[in-house]
Amino acid sequence: MFKEFKEFIMRGNVLDLAIGIIIGAAFSTIVNSLVKDIIMPPIGLALGNVDFNNLFAVIKEGTEAAGPYATLADAQAAGAVTINYGVFINTIIVFIIVAFAVFLIVRTVNRARRAMEARKEAETAAAAPTTKDCPYCFSKIHVDAKRCPNCTSEL
Repeated sequence: MFKEFKEFIMRGNVLDLAIGIIIGAAFSTIVNSLVKDIIMPPIGLALGNVDFNNLFAVIKEGTEAAGPYATLADAQAAGAVTINYGVFINTIIVFIIVAFAVFLIVRTVNRARRAMEARKEAETAAAAPTTKDCPYCFSKIHVDAKRCPNCTSEL
């Protein structure tokens, strides 16, 4: 069983998947920081100094302290039950950015793949012979010819 597991792990596609997950997690961290630290502060400023991380609705007041709570951290520290719609908005923006980045990568790869296939087809078409020799008179004739134009032999 250990040998089979080792063979499974050492397959190329399993290693590729593991590498993809690790890079995806690192990419997600970068995108989270981009949204939280770069994109949302100017949007919040434009909307009147709104901090999206502190947009929440209290469902039930906390047992430690009564509301109103200035920040989400205060509400959570007091044990309040909240709906964190500001964090949800940030998460949606992160998802849109990640989806757009993945779209751009897939689009670029597909374009490169199409260009490579077109290049291969052009090379194949250029390499294909367009003429052949007549087996009777040895003159050059078109590859699709059914009869030689020089000796009129059927091919």
